[in-house]
Amino acid sequence: MEVAEVVPEFADAFPFDEFNEMQREAVPALVNSEANVVASAPTGSGKTALAELAICQTLDAGGTAVFVAPLRALTNEKESEWERFEELGYSVYVVTGERDLNPRRAERADVLVMTPEKADSATRKHDSPRYSFVTDVDCVVIDEVHLLDSEKRGSVLEVVVSRWRRLCDPRVVALSATMPNIDDVAAWLDAEPETTFEFGDDYRPVDLHAGVRTYTHGDNPFADKYRRLFTTLDLAEPHLREDGQALVFVSSRQDTVQAAKKTRDEIGERDIPVGSRGDYEFHTETEELDNATLRKSVLDGVAFHHAGLSTNDKNLVEEWFREGKIRILFSTSTLAWGVNLPARCVVIRDTKLHDPLEGEVDMSPLDVLQMLGRAGRPGYDDVGYGWVVCDESDADMYRNLLREGKEIESRLAGNLAEHLNAEIAMGTIRGLGDVMDWLETTFYYQRARSEPDDYDFPGLRDRVRDTLDDLVEEGFVETDDDLGLSATRLGVLASTYYLRLDTAREFRDVADGDGDADSVLRAVASAGEFDSVSARKSERDAVDRIVGSEADDLDSGPRKVLAILRASMDGSMPPELRSDAWVIKQNALRLLAALGAFFERYDDPAGANVAARLEARIDTGVPEDAVGLTALDGVAAGRAHKLADEGIETPADVREAGTDGLEAAGLGPGVAESVHEQAAGMPDVLVDWSDLPDSIAAGDNQMCEVVVRNAGGGAAAGVAVTVNDVEMTETTGYLDDELSVPVGVFGADADELEFEVTVSFSDLPLLPVTETRTVRVE
Repeated sequence: MEVAEVVPEFADAFPFDEFNEMQREAVPALVNSEANVVASAPTGSGKTALAELAICQTLDAGGTAVFVAPLRALTNEKESEWERFEELGYSVYVVTGERDLNPRRAERADVLVMTPEKADSATRKHDSPRYSFVTDVDCVVIDEVHLLDSEKRGSVLEVVVSRWRRLCDPRVVALSATMPNIDDVAAWLDAEPETTFEFGDDYRPVDLHAGVRTYTHGDNPFADKYRRLFTTLDLAEPHLREDGQALVFVSSRQDTVQAAKKTRDEIGERDIPVGSRGDYEFHTETEELDNATLRKSVLDGVAFHHAGLSTNDKNLVEEWFREGKIRILFSTSTLAWGVNLPARCVVIRDTKLHDPLEGEVDMSPLDVLQMLGRAGRPGYDDVGYGWVVCDESDADMYRNLLREGKEIESRLAGNLAEHLNAEIAMGTIRGLGDVMDWLETTFYYQRARSEPDDYDFPGLRDRVRDTLDDLVEEGFVETDDDLGLSATRLGVLASTYYLRLDTAREFRDVADGDGDADSVLRAVASAGEFDSVSARKSERDAVDRIVGSEADDLDSGPRKVLAILRASMDGSMPPELRSDAWVIKQNALRLLAALGAFFERYDDPAGANVAARLEARIDTGVPEDAVGLTALDGVAAGRAHKLADEGIETPADVREAGTDGLEAAGLGPGVAESVHEQAAGMPDVLVDWSDLPDSIAAGDNQMCEVVVRNAGGGAAAGVAVTVNDVEMTETTGYLDDELSVPVGVFGADADELEFEVTVSFSDLPLLPVTETRTVRVE
């Protein structure tokens, strides 16, 4: 069956001319109908083509398709791969949290590529103009639907698919590696038997021999890594000596590098002929690599691959591995989910991972099966060999996994309250009846019907009602006399910012307090999102050096988070904390943005400004005095430090310096002009005290007003007035030209009255403007 016969308009979108046996069986369901399709097939058997066929069918009908990829790294790869669609005149647009959304491009895209988390975030905001495009989709393709079983991410995929079906009822095409309970997934998605395909191991392009190899666990984790590495090399060596290749999965980016270094020494000791140092042409090609360590390693036939490498280096490593120039490749799990890079021998050296937010965790069964599925090179090998290296205590668990596979379970029960709150906040659930209708659209409900004892199916509705009652009692949801449901301000904030409900409650309490920098940082460090963070022994001295006795009442995990935040603000992260710092920092920035919104919604612009300044400092490492520079588009950490070093610390300084001064400070002409223009659009505040008298007689009183004038761009602001450190009045609003604040001048017992006006910008990281005026009491 030739591609050109099936989809003649899209023949150039496929990298091959003929469909294989598995693809041929699925073609009619994908191309000749609009029915929902569920298909499971072994890794490497060509599932991607099924996704592309579904996309072609949608484009041919003039519709829009969404491809939901399991990892952010894969969304970028699909963007590159699907330039083939671009060449046919269709637009492919990737929507991820790491990119600024262009709503116009998203709305006009023919193919959208998203992760489950971004799809969840976008569909939660579907009624906003910025994200309205998510309800105008005709087909949702879910890549690796067995992600439903992921402890951390499964419930997100589950609710976003159910939500899409309630919002716009698109066609759903769900693809997966082998799953024993495919019928549950099909029933959940209303896929008929004739559009449900379970392609077994006989469809694998190469047979797989999978097994478990144990090692002797010691007291030293560092030594254990090398025990597992030597076991790994024992397993790979026979295949390397027969001109085969080995793909080895390890737990971290750093481990890929260290394992590759040690392996270069070990293969020399064992005299395994895998190097290419005599290949002078290849020697020249390696000069194209950006990573110097990798450049040395590949000449010995050993390489490493992880998401931190440049795109150029990753592409070259993949190309050389396919060509056989690299014989043993160490990688993190990303490679298993994305790139089709099979090897004769696959070894999982590390089954336990360090997660910055969770501590030591077991690798998920889904990852294990996905990695082992890479064993065997179609067209080169008759059999692939996959091994799990683990401690004896875990051996039976992995043997059972390899023998029986892993049924897909629903993980929605673990955070049912958060997801139910989100649906109510979005308005997709408006009453008690809607709650039960929503429940029946979930995989949770379908799985409970299949396994009523495991899921307590008879009590399921009661559990959901109890969860709803808790949301009402805790202030996230409110009801009316007609049994209608709506989200409170607290519920909306928790949903909008993806907060755990306990964190949302804590943030509400903080927003009701003083909102100083210390309390804001402590609230973020103590958030439930970080409750599994732990400080390793090697990190504790560094944590103590940073926070000292400031947080003695906090546990070691929150202290570590607090230390990372403070070090990020100063741009002085100690080496011991760097491995976890990026993930913790990114989560903290999201939480700070959320807490800023709490302050704003609870009418505390000064607190919101504190959160905005902390967010900017943690993100850039800019000093407190120069944090206002980060409000200017085009001024990130590097340029902010460069300007601050030249004494240009605020937007006002930028305006005064002019483009000539900015160029003298090291900015290029174009950048200097843009930055100066941005500064001109920032608020430029002057406090007019002219209505206040210089003195007042004891016992007299006079009502006056202070006028805050703005000669620059408008912004949301709060104006607070104190007299002798006692709060007198506060006004919030949009400061365009001016804001007037009533001030009472009362002749009191004091000899003088010191008035202080503070202007805070709630959504800009500008330092507050503070001015004082003294009135004598005579």
